[in-house]
Amino acid sequence: MYSFFRIIRFALQDIGRNLGLSTMTVFILLLMLLSINTLWSMDVMTKEAVRLVKEQINISFYLTPAISDKSVSEIKSYLATFPEITQVDLLTRDQVLQSFKTRHQFSAEVLDALSELGGNPFGPTLVVKTKEPGDYRKIIQAVSVPEYDPLIEGKSFEGHEEALDRIQTITNRIERVGLGLSLLFALISFLIIFNTIRVAIFTQRAEISIKRLVGANNWFIRGPYLLESLIFTVVSVALTILIMYFATRYLDRYVSVVFPNGFSLTNYYSSHMLYLFGIQTVAVLLLTVFSSSLAMRRQLKV
Repeated sequence: MYSFFRIIRFALQDIGRNLGLSTMTVFILLLMLLSINTLWSMDVMTKEAVRLVKEQINISFYLTPAISDKSVSEIKSYLATFPEITQVDLLTRDQVLQSFKTRHQFSAEVLDALSELGGNPFGPTLVVKTKEPGDYRKIIQAVSVPEYDPLIEGKSFEGHEEALDRIQTITNRIERVGLGLSLLFALISFLIIFNTIRVAIFTQRAEISIKRLVGANNWFIRGPYLLESLIFTVVSVALTILIMYFATRYLDRYVSVVFPNGFSLTNYYSSHMLYLFGIQTVAVLLLTVFSSSLAMRRQLKV
């Protein structure tokens, strides 16, 4: 226990003696972690945006006004047999008429023209949602058969394929840039930690020689430097958590405008904190310990 406390004291002394390099090491590790979390946040928001766009995609089958209830039920049952379809909603003639009036409530000419018809010109509508946007073409082809063609006046594919493609393109670019930045900061972190430990060993070579002469084993000599790696990891991860907390709280006011469904980055990070920062802590610790071990092996000749 006494040796352990001495290792802690030696580690803190080494950090104090090389405060500039230690600060730079923590700063680079912090930049690396922030770039990773920024990339992760963009990926999470992109997936949420894609999910919202997919929820808004549907295809509407406009049936003829004279169609019988039996035929409507038959078409609806037929559509429900497809595993790609998640939901089939039926809008009655009255519901379609009311929806049309609501959409054109500020257009007096359209409403006047509707009144002149003297009745309900609309037929029922079937609104279909599928698991993936690409499934809609299959559904349209399946319904485009001779027995149903006379009963369906039109089909409207409310698709957002361009929006999805654009979002996916942006996501891929962000992922490539973010991965490049993360690898760059990881390499810089490795070099700085390597040189920090090497400088510390070089400046204390006389003390290390004395420790060897009095019988100190290799692990006692290595201990302070490995502990420095742990301190660098804990400080950089703690600062990352603090910065991400305030950053997500600040960004949520803008995220809430884009995602009206109540999505919050702060809530996401709070619910996934152990998973996200646990992985990052292990990764940074492995990076710092590997850098320190390599520097010690070369400098201590053990």
